[in-house]
Amino acid sequence: MKFSRPRGTNDLFGERMERWHDVEGRIVRLVRGYGYSEIRTPVFEMTDLFIRAVGKATDIVSKEMYTFSDKKGRSLTLRPENTASVMRAFLENGLHRKGGISRFYYMGPMFRYDRPQAGRYRQFHQVGAEAIGSSNPAVDAEIIDISLSIYSVCGFPPLDVRLNSVGCPVCRPAFKEILIRSLAGYGDELCQNCRERGMVNPLRIFDCKKCGEVKKKLPFITDHLCRECGEHFSRLQEILDGLGIRYTLDPLLVRGLDYYTKTAFEIIHPGLGAQNALSGGGRYDGLAEDCGGGHIPAVGFSAGMERLLETLPESFPGETGDGRVDVCIILIGDSGSMQALSLAGRLRESGLSVLTDLSGRSMKKKLGAASEAGAGFAVFLGPDELEREKATVKNMMTGSQEVLAFDGIGPFIERERDNRGE
Repeated sequence: MKFSRPRGTNDLFGERMERWHDVEGRIVRLVRGYGYSEIRTPVFEMTDLFIRAVGKATDIVSKEMYTFSDKKGRSLTLRPENTASVMRAFLENGLHRKGGISRFYYMGPMFRYDRPQAGRYRQFHQVGAEAIGSSNPAVDAEIIDISLSIYSVCGFPPLDVRLNSVGCPVCRPAFKEILIRSLAGYGDELCQNCRERGMVNPLRIFDCKKCGEVKKKLPFITDHLCRECGEHFSRLQEILDGLGIRYTLDPLLVRGLDYYTKTAFEIIHPGLGAQNALSGGGRYDGLAEDCGGGHIPAVGFSAGMERLLETLPESFPGETGDGRVDVCIILIGDSGSMQALSLAGRLRESGLSVLTDLSGRSMKKKLGAASEAGAGFAVFLGPDELEREKATVKNMMTGSQEVLAFDGIGPFIERERDNRGE
């Protein structure tokens, strides 16, 4: 091999691709059922968008972004997350002028130069939802409900919700000063990263995996919320209680992005050990202003598709298709390719999935390929059949065969499938 895929990326094909489509289909049906419509943004944006939105002191911006210059010297970055891009698109396309709540969902690849491990890659895929235009904590509850429901429709057992409030520009500056003073007493116990960024963004220590013992000794932001944030957090809990959504208050939860305000949450799988966070999100009421717009409250979440696929329960039932075809058309001899493709098109118009074997291989290998593709029926086209516009149709399950006119093949297969209860 001269080439191999870059570290931290994957090739998707076969059964894994079919399962991917299955999960995506379930998610799309779910979020559309909540009134969310799809939005697609470019895979690269101006670098400053992510610096301003995500935060210069975050690991994403300082260590993990794929940044490059175009031919005119402009700095561009492959998107490391999609919320900033959605907000940019929302403002740039004048969607804020419609008023009310705009609800979007997205699916697509993201890019971070991170250490590859189970469920974490350098090119990874996220599904997410954003509700823009309301500060009502009921919208936060809706987003949490959607994020939980995604795993429910994929057969997961009940999962845990970790919930916190990270304050707002009114109460957070005062808390940062309190936190900086408190951190001064633990300098020797902090990791190098936290010592370096402690004065710039002390809240990042709560996102550090190495300073767990120090975090437990620090003051919690929930004890220093302003009145508005406190009331918002209390009301959100009341709504979640009313909906029967179980959650655990986690004062150490801050998420890894600077744009979060008020609500922050994660969906946790208790059986996965240290890497147990499946998805997360929160409110970002100041992001529109960071992107050059006015004050527009918003809340959203994102979930990693790779992590979801890799943790699917063994009992996961496929629904949207198993990659199998209904019919395999097998040519006998060297001629008849055009007729075979024409017949395949007619069968597809009747709702059947059709594989046309044009490989020129032996009959044994063609039958093996039909079996491997899961075809329920094989249609044999030899010189005699082609001349009479007829074909031999074999039921791959029973072994029975019939010679049928082209027009009768589709109805025959449908009757056979109905008799089997398919």
